Amino acid sequence: MAVSTMDSESTRTPQPQAALTKGGHALLPPGALSARLGTQGKHYVCGSIAAFTNIVVTFPIQKVLFRQQLHGVLASEAVRQLQRDGLRNLYRGLLPPLLQKSTTVAIMFGLYEDFSRVLLNKADGSGVPDLVTRSFAAALAGTAEAFLTPFERVQTLLQDHRHYGRFNNTAHTFRTLLTEYGVRECYRGLVPILLRNGPSNVLFFGLRGPIKEQLPEATTWAGHLVIDFVCGGVLGAALGIMFYPLNVVKSRAQSQVGGAFQPSSKVLLTVWRERGGSLAMLFRGAHLNYHRSLLSWGIINATYELLLKVM
Repeated sequence: MAVSTMDSESTRTPQPQAALTKGGHALLPPGALSARLGTQGKHYVCGSIAAFTNIVVTFPIQKVLFRQQLHGVLASEAVRQLQRDGLRNLYRGLLPPLLQKSTTVAIMFGLYEDFSRVLLNKADGSGVPDLVTRSFAAALAGTAEAFLTPFERVQTLLQDHRHYGRFNNTAHTFRTLLTEYGVRECYRGLVPILLRNGPSNVLFFGLRGPIKEQLPEATTWAGHLVIDFVCGGVLGAALGIMFYPLNVVKSRAQSQVGGAFQPSSKVLLTVWRERGGSLAMLFRGAHLNYHRSLLSWGIINATYELLLKVM
């Protein structure tokens, strides 16, 4: 049976021979963990662990990138700022992205699988192409992720050195925002996140399978790991560049505390004017974002697919 362009290895029904092996011996019996988690539950667990691994490894790079997005400075200056902040502040703000990313990636993979299954069943025999159905499922999953915008909001404030004296930690930041400004303040920057999440999910799940099919076929567990890393990394890096201006808008909007909510178009225009109407300045930090996304999504995709084989 032909596989649609939205399919990847993780969306097909695993066969017994797909169990992870080393030296001809299965590391775990096929389906041992998935039997406990359920067919759908494993996608949430695998996504969450993959994101957790990624955040711990790449957080310092993300802090450098954030400074570039917010202030438009060179990477060397951003690194010097972090050096001045000291080692004790290097992982300041880690908890929000750790919670947010491990949850959103779990939602991304898990809800995509769930929505795909439900929508494909509903569309069965209707003549609607699988590509359209799976694209809609990916967009829905991306939109659902935006529910966790408050975690990105708190991460932004904790990483911005201008707020070091005001916000102590994750719990204190949440408490301050909620008591002094209300729930709405926690969702500042929601629009660029929505504009980023839906389309990027559609492209990620839509292109993951076709890209993997163009790479050499792996015959060992290490080979599968490398192929999945390359596939996820290249795709994530490309999407990171494509949606970079939206992340600049999000960072600028979320660095503000209190006051009027500015439309995303106005925030983008303000940044554009402040940076001299230069496209290069608007994309300041994009090269680092490319390498961070390459590493991040390589880790996420490879870890996710590895865990699926284990389960």
